[in-house]
Amino acid sequence: MEVKKTEHIFSGKKVSYYFDASFSMLEQIVSKEKTILVTDENVFAAAKENFNGWQTIVIKAGEENKQQSTVDNIIQQLIEKEAGRNTYVVGVGGGVVTDIAGYAASIYMRGVKFGFVPTTILAMVDASVGGKNGVDVGPYKNLVGLINQPEFLLFDYSLLQTLPHEQWVNGFAEIIKHACIKDAGMFEMLEKSSLADFQNDAALLASLIERNVNIKTAVVVEDEFEKDDRKLLNFGHTLGHAVENIYQLLHGHAISVGMMAAAAFSEKLNGFSGVEKQRLKNLLEKYQLPVALDFDKAKVWNLLKMDKKRASNEMYFILLDKLGKAAIKPIPVTQLEELIQSL
Repeated sequence: MEVKKTEHIFSGKKVSYYFDASFSMLEQIVSKEKTILVTDENVFAAAKENFNGWQTIVIKAGEENKQQSTVDNIIQQLIEKEAGRNTYVVGVGGGVVTDIAGYAASIYMRGVKFGFVPTTILAMVDASVGGKNGVDVGPYKNLVGLINQPEFLLFDYSLLQTLPHEQWVNGFAEIIKHACIKDAGMFEMLEKSSLADFQNDAALLASLIERNVNIKTAVVVEDEFEKDDRKLLNFGHTLGHAVENIYQLLHGHAISVGMMAAAAFSEKLNGFSGVEKQRLKNLLEKYQLPVALDFDKAKVWNLLKMDKKRASNEMYFILLDKLGKAAIKPIPVTQLEELIQSL
């Protein structure tokens, strides 16, 4: 496949996307001498040859390491490597790596240039796109961070060949989320296809990833700092983030549970059809995602109260009007607590 380059303007800043690219193309975009790669132990072990000749910082893998202490460690290594203002930081990995690398680059010397090479479905379609960078604080997801766009995203689909099956499943939760809020046609296409279809057809997968990147990009270009429509991207995430950190679930699994809860609330509060709720349940199950979780409602509620989407005595919650169309609804916290209890 020929590399497809597209450019998008965020807050006056141009971000380049390289679709159907290869990792080796990275040295055409940045200088090896002035670039430091940030990756995790899993990605480094799976593709050591990609890092030959590059200065590399390797962090521990996993959401539990998405904490300020990891950022401090990266910054210490940047100092030891004598990184200056003209140094480029490139995050190579899944969503945890891109979130951390973007955050570290954004605060080191008040900001150095950075880019991403996402290596998971989740990072390709969601985490690396849109400029959100940050870390968790204990159980509170993404509580500290900033919005700062990378210079580029390089999509090398061959990096998915070593991806464990559970990480394929994990990523499809965000794809289904995009279909729910913005693309009824993609929802139908996913119903007609299977995970195996995308794993076995490189062109089909490339088309799906590009379609999702474009959905998220279009939303973020219109509302980069989450004043309005960008909130729609949080469908399934309010409850999902809470159960993710309490129960150490994979992000996609937690968001899947959160989407089903949000669909139930949509049925009660927003006239969302029970037939369409069943279609969502069927699709999540088809892609091997969980649709229910027996969770401690008091614990989850205590975490939810600190969610960034809370505004005084209301919480902005993303509900579905219908498949392919979502709405931002303020729900009084007392009513939301009752809805959580009813699950």
